[in-house]
Amino acid sequence: MSIDAIELQVVLGALRAACEEAGAVLVRSAHSANIKERRDCSTALFAPDGQMAMQAEHIPVHLGAMPASVEAVLGEDHRPGVSWVLNDPYRGGTHLPDITVVTPVFEAEDGGALLGFAASRAHHADVGAKVPGSMPADSRTLEEEGVVIAPRVLDATAVEELSARMRGPAERRADLRAQLAANRTGAGRLRELAARVGRETLQAAVDEVLDYSERRTRACLAALPDGVHEAVDVLEGVDGDLELRLRATVDGDRLVLDLRGSAGQDPGNLNCPRAVTVSACAFAVRVLTDADIPPTAGAMRPVEVLTDPGTLLDARAPAAVAGGNVETSSRVADLVLQAFGRACGQGTMNNITLGTDDWTSYETLGGGQGACPDADGPSGVHVAMSNTRNTPVEAFELEFPVDVVRLERRRGSGGDGRHRGGDGLVREWRAREPLAYSLITERRRHAPPGADGGAPGARGRNVLVRADGTEEELAPKATGELAAGEALRLETPGGGGHGAPESAS
Repeated sequence: MSIDAIELQVVLGALRAACEEAGAVLVRSAHSANIKERRDCSTALFAPDGQMAMQAEHIPVHLGAMPASVEAVLGEDHRPGVSWVLNDPYRGGTHLPDITVVTPVFEAEDGGALLGFAASRAHHADVGAKVPGSMPADSRTLEEEGVVIAPRVLDATAVEELSARMRGPAERRADLRAQLAANRTGAGRLRELAARVGRETLQAAVDEVLDYSERRTRACLAALPDGVHEAVDVLEGVDGDLELRLRATVDGDRLVLDLRGSAGQDPGNLNCPRAVTVSACAFAVRVLTDADIPPTAGAMRPVEVLTDPGTLLDARAPAAVAGGNVETSSRVADLVLQAFGRACGQGTMNNITLGTDDWTSYETLGGGQGACPDADGPSGVHVAMSNTRNTPVEAFELEFPVDVVRLERRRGSGGDGRHRGGDGLVREWRAREPLAYSLITERRRHAPPGADGGAPGARGRNVLVRADGTEEELAPKATGELAAGEALRLETPGGGGHGAPESAS
């Protein structure tokens, strides 16, 4: 069945709108600040064969890896009204706080042909790890990071059982139910679209959307000069630096991203399941091509990602992965962009968790973005694999026994150049009562590089401020406790500059 250009755009717009509406339902229904304020969640729709048909403009690291979650349940016996849940990094997940719910969509609520799947992923503020917030900086095995959920049916019993094993069970129940509500919304809109245009027309249109994404990506790759581009960078592991290597080959309308030769599996938690590595590559490819290309599975058809099994970028159980999803993914995106002559942004999500057994808070912080060949980099933004907001100061102080005593731009932290890198942020939290903290950060030992002669951005800093005002600089990965009156201050990295500073006019 042929689909004309107008029909294609109508269906494409309807799919986008369905994903965005599902995301709005998730944000407005959730109880945790991490989802309702920071919007650390994502929604997408998938074809019956598991290919991503459309996603909302949410969190890059979620969306690029979500196809693995759908693939993990694809062969199950799907029935109307029966959703699936998982977070196991080695069976379709990423890291344990990111819980994914997948719901099959049928022609009618009580059955009929399978139209596809609605999926949502949300970072839960706790999943039962040894430290509040379930982002331990010092974990070495997966079991230290919380409750591992192999793909299973998510019914009322499962919601209660899983929530009971995590801190803040009432909040966990509410957030899981919000994901179910989001999926129902996406499923309902897909069902309505099928009723309006017909199931066969919908399927043909989805196939054409995927092909359209592929064609446009191939056209962008073909416009790049053929050849090999290489980049090397490091992650700041607990036991020392971990080297990552990339050899990118453009051959006509194809791109091969060869990450083989990167560091072996980390004894710490910077390991990535392969799905996360592919997700980071997908984000970078989108930056290098055209942001208007529909974000579907078709866009990655011309791209091949090569990894060595059992290494940092293609880890095997029971390796810990808490930091891999957030920090290693950022570095993989950096590698690809650096190989193609881009200045790097802050290259970290600046993860901080605070809490006790009674409450938990998770936050990521913006920083400087790398400068472009024709513009300065923006300041204080979430860079690369993160696309969250911050938790507003007023909301944070109302919900948690912590004061935000500083939130400001870190002026002068962007790298110098013909175009300057963006500045980082300074944010400081002071405890009103004793609490535990965990920090997973990067670019504290190595600055974000500039490009074409541009200077690197400033390195980040993690600082413990004692009640008497004395300060202690903390490692990139750190855990500890704050007494009442003590504070943590994070100074996030600036972005690299672009072009030699002396050429500025």
